[in-house]
Amino acid sequence: MCLYFLQNHLKLKNVCFISFTLTLIICCFMIIILRVNEGGGGQEARVFERLRLTVKYGINCTAIYEMEPVEVSKTLAIRKQKTYVGATDQTIVNATSDCDWFVVTQGYDGIQGTEFEREFPLAYSLVVHQDAALVERVQYAGISRLRADLNCLSDLLDSEVKWKYVINLCGQDFPLQTNAELVSDLKELKSRNMVESKWPGGKKWRWSVHHILKNNNSEYYDTPVSTSEEKSPPPHNIEMFVGSAYFTLSREFVDFVHWSFLARDFLAWSEDTYSPDEHFWVTLVRVPGVPGEVARSEPEISELICKTRLVKWSYLEEDLYPPCAGVHVRAVCIYGAAELRWLLNYGHWFANKVDPKVDPVLIECLEENLAEKHLNVQSKV
Repeated sequence: MCLYFLQNHLKLKNVCFISFTLTLIICCFMIIILRVNEGGGGQEARVFERLRLTVKYGINCTAIYEMEPVEVSKTLAIRKQKTYVGATDQTIVNATSDCDWFVVTQGYDGIQGTEFEREFPLAYSLVVHQDAALVERVQYAGISRLRADLNCLSDLLDSEVKWKYVINLCGQDFPLQTNAELVSDLKELKSRNMVESKWPGGKKWRWSVHHILKNNNSEYYDTPVSTSEEKSPPPHNIEMFVGSAYFTLSREFVDFVHWSFLARDFLAWSEDTYSPDEHFWVTLVRVPGVPGEVARSEPEISELICKTRLVKWSYLEEDLYPPCAGVHVRAVCIYGAAELRWLLNYGHWFANKVDPKVDPVLIECLEENLAEKHLNVQSKV
């Protein structure tokens, strides 16, 4: 996992390490963030305990999956109390100051992948903003978001581990599949890429004129603002597509992007566009002849077809999926426990978004489901 930490909004900090682990998903996305101790003196690593509310309140996750009213009402009562307190950034920094010791004391060293998994290593890229306990998402529409992923992918290509696929995620994504299940699905792709890729429709304005960065008093500081100056067409007669900034890409495709003059020219052209991270990858996978190509003639790939992340948008609820059982933030559903069954049955790899401050029980039930599936696999080995 190549981890970038967005600190102080737009200031990118390359945090500590590149690691590849077959146990990342089983470890329930416990993100380990290592930062330089600003105090100068070394602090002893401490293990932090995470209070399990399902134990404290006697909540049965299977009953929640079956949508039994009594169990679901318990989760609603916990949410109403708003008493959840997660680990602070400093607590996690202290606990992970000795990474090897932390892994052992938390029991992660005992989690073993199968030979099937070890033969198909995966890489992860996370762009994070704040809140080490969950690693919250940050969104803005400039080039910095795209460059963070590109920098991370460049580091990943230099690793001695010859990973097969890379998945980029944000801090509020949560795994819905075990690593073994994910490896099985990715093998079925046969080196094809998994991205959301659609015709631009009404989003052509994003690259038809030049954009400049201005401070609009937003929480993200400088944001792209359109000008009246028309922009030249994309280089190399590239046909534009739009989609999500999040992807599942083959190593061969990432290597192509890293070395290709076409990709470099397209990146330079995208510098002054709006949300280039939402057209860069999804356009390049449609370029004829690229590794893992998605042919331009193929139908649109919507977010419900692309299995990387399962998202609920408020304006598509009732039509494409059930209403949000949690809360909405900028039109995106932060899931509630009542969505457990829907999340687990839809077939996607990661859920977006989860937040323990919204519904900590959902996260515990997702963890429990992953642990049970992993134990079932281990018992057969």
